Amino acid sequence: MSIERPWLDHYPAGVAEQIDVNQYVSLPAVLEEAFGRFRERPAFANFGKSLSYGEIDEMSRHFAGYLTGVLKLGKGDRIAIMMPNVLQYPVALFGALRAGLTVVNTNPMYTARELQHQLEDSGAKAIVVLDNFAATLEQVVARTHVEFIVTTGLGDLLGLAKGALMNFAIKHIKKMVPAFQLPQAVRFRDVLTRGTAHDLPAITLDHDDIAFLQYTGGTTGVAKGAMLSHGNMIANMLQASAWIGTHVKQGDEVVITALPLYHIFSLTANCLNFMSLGGLNWLITNPRDMPGFVKELKGSGFTAITGVNTLFNGLLNTPGFADLDFSRLHLSLGGGMAVQRAVAERWKKVTGCTLAEAYGLTETSPAVCINPLDLKDYNGAIGLPIPSTDVAIWSEEGLPLPSGEVGELMVRGPQVMKGYWQRPDETAKVLGSDGWLHTGDIARMDENGYFYIVDRKKDMILVSGFNVYPNEVEDAVMQHPGVLEVAAVGIPDEHSGEVVKLYVVRKDPNLDEETLKLFCRENLTGYKRPREIEFRAELPKSNVGKILRRELRNENKAKP
Repeated sequence: MSIERPWLDHYPAGVAEQIDVNQYVSLPAVLEEAFGRFRERPAFANFGKSLSYGEIDEMSRHFAGYLTGVLKLGKGDRIAIMMPNVLQYPVALFGALRAGLTVVNTNPMYTARELQHQLEDSGAKAIVVLDNFAATLEQVVARTHVEFIVTTGLGDLLGLAKGALMNFAIKHIKKMVPAFQLPQAVRFRDVLTRGTAHDLPAITLDHDDIAFLQYTGGTTGVAKGAMLSHGNMIANMLQASAWIGTHVKQGDEVVITALPLYHIFSLTANCLNFMSLGGLNWLITNPRDMPGFVKELKGSGFTAITGVNTLFNGLLNTPGFADLDFSRLHLSLGGGMAVQRAVAERWKKVTGCTLAEAYGLTETSPAVCINPLDLKDYNGAIGLPIPSTDVAIWSEEGLPLPSGEVGELMVRGPQVMKGYWQRPDETAKVLGSDGWLHTGDIARMDENGYFYIVDRKKDMILVSGFNVYPNEVEDAVMQHPGVLEVAAVGIPDEHSGEVVKLYVVRKDPNLDEETLKLFCRENLTGYKRPREIEFRAELPKSNVGKILRRELRNENKAKP
């Protein structure tokens, strides 16, 4: 199938049309090169403590040694990592990859129900969890395949004195660690000590081996694991590196990593990409603490920052941010949700750096399109397809449309996932035998090859860059005995882009909003919980009885 590729005439200077996907055989090969080239340079920093590439190398070797030498985990076994951005994350991540394991990135804010689903579905044999979230694991671990548990405190890699003080404060003063009982668990620092007795395993990996099960709702339904291979991740890292290559200086970059590393955007763009460049990932553990975030930025000397629109907007509205020194900042990249024009224009005015919008999906590792980084101003586009990537607009009949026409955005390239874990039926819905991935997004392409998102084909709700799928929310809410029918839709929100609104038909006439919100807090992660609840006598339905979310969304759009 032939498609138009006008974007090739508008590529940034020095960016080739194709990448060499065979440059690395696996992600451990990428790591080994970075550890060797940048050994003395700082790799990750958090709470005032930095670890060099050499230190990360040693610690992750010991972690891998423990996984294979003590736990006897083998190539392809799944390990879940359930932590925010702390220094233990890259150690566990790289150790697992070097051991040949498949990493299951796990949101630490999951409810017990959500966590159980992911652990059961992935078949994870081991999990690394921060103490703050271990109580959730305790509730479900007996109903999963997990055999081995590693627990860790927030301060475990910050040095003995500082780390002990932080762990004490977090647990006993701030009361941020709910009581838990996991007698089979081993402490992270003990794992590293015991791992020193075992050599780094000799594991043979290639592009087809699965590096990550990255959970997403896809285009519909309950969360499922996108199988991202070593080849997928290497390709996307090389594609992004080629795109930003002329705008960065190897060994001299400091990237602010505020989005969680369990999110595919941060995982690839920050962790892997800047590692390959010898950069320093400055980890922000709690970006919601905006005053604390600004304080961290003040001492970082940052040159780059990635995030979602809400993060940039939050910083702009935090006292003290505009007074920071932005003289080194030359790369600001927004993704995960649409960058709003007002935010982009204000960001440029305050920082002097253009906020470039990018587009991607979990299923594409994630980058698909990125705006040229030398753009002077916000243009409303998601950018141009990155090297070795084809993007097309298709009609409902599955035919490519010319520039200017609106249809479904389709993607083909080496970064496209292998499919959904143990769900061939769901894979077949979105991924054709010819390699084209259905994104579910409605878009158009202009005559210069820039793509613009028009709308979303499915009912997915986007809250601060995180996908919320109405089916999952509705399924959880329907567990309440007082609910007869429910529909979840996204409504506009100036802070999060969208928030969830529920329309509910009561079974129990005494059911009230506060009771239902409390139930949602117990069963749904924060960003999935409804901000608004409206009770109705009935919900709009099609002639076959399907609830019409579209009509509910349109009602909200029509409100003044």
